[in-house]
Amino acid sequence: NCPVNAILMRYGNAAQKKQWLTPLAQGDMLGVFCLTEPHVGSDASSLRTTAVKEGDAYVINGVKQFITSGKNGHAAVVIAVTDKGAGKKGMSAFMVPTSAPGYVVARLEDKLGQHSSDTAQINFDNCRIPADNLIGAEGEGYKIALGALEGGRIGIAAQSVGMARSAFEFALGYAKERQSFGTAIFNHQAVGFRLADCATRLEAARQLIWHAATLRDAGLPCLKEAAMAKLFASEMAEEVCSAAIQTLGGYGYVSDFPVERIYRDVRVCQIYEGTSDVQKIIIQRAL
Repeated sequence: NCPVNAILMRYGNAAQKKQWLTPLAQGDMLGVFCLTEPHVGSDASSLRTTAVKEGDAYVINGVKQFITSGKNGHAAVVIAVTDKGAGKKGMSAFMVPTSAPGYVVARLEDKLGQHSSDTAQINFDNCRIPADNLIGAEGEGYKIALGALEGGRIGIAAQSVGMARSAFEFALGYAKERQSFGTAIFNHQAVGFRLADCATRLEAARQLIWHAATLRDAGLPCLKEAAMAKLFASEMAEEVCSAAIQTLGGYGYVSDFPVERIYRDVRVCQIYEGTSDVQKIIIQRAL
């Protein structure tokens, strides 16, 4: 929902905000962000999905991959090529209702984690939408997509911290109750220091997120800060969840306890909205 809302808030016209943003913000609709394609992950400038203007409509054709809420969502922002010879400046953004003819859910992915959220491959087969569904102007799609990802990365960082904190708190509670060698395992330095490291890394990630979010709320550039927050928080989260499993021992590895699920859920945070490698490229370029 967040990338779609952010795009409409910044680039949508009054009619689009009334039609789409209001129900999205109220929770009556679920947004879908369609950028990634089967052959295009990190290189968003190489899209093949096209949108051809025909009279008072655009006709969209192509395939989008790994689309969150692609099946259960209601309103999709689709980034497509409108001018094949213009490179990044030939991409445009469109609002597409998922009920539109030609919006086809081709496949649902069987994932390691995050099973409560569907991830789909979407085929656009002569999907015709009104020309009024163009967001901003033609040629602004790449800029619109990158702007949404900047804010989205802060959100993924926060998601990472939330999941890691849940696993940490469960492990901490377990460590203070579980007895070994006549005392709670928390009192054994190996376990206590492990959890101390987790608490420190969680707090460091939170501060990176607050800093990036403060800049974005103020309308200031935060591309580097958002990338730093996502990079650190997502990698920290996997490490903290792994430490939580280790603290529970065998119980951490079975589904009777939540930490194994959280570990599976958090792993994708290093992948979507830009991989860790992409975040490092962004940070490097900003130095």
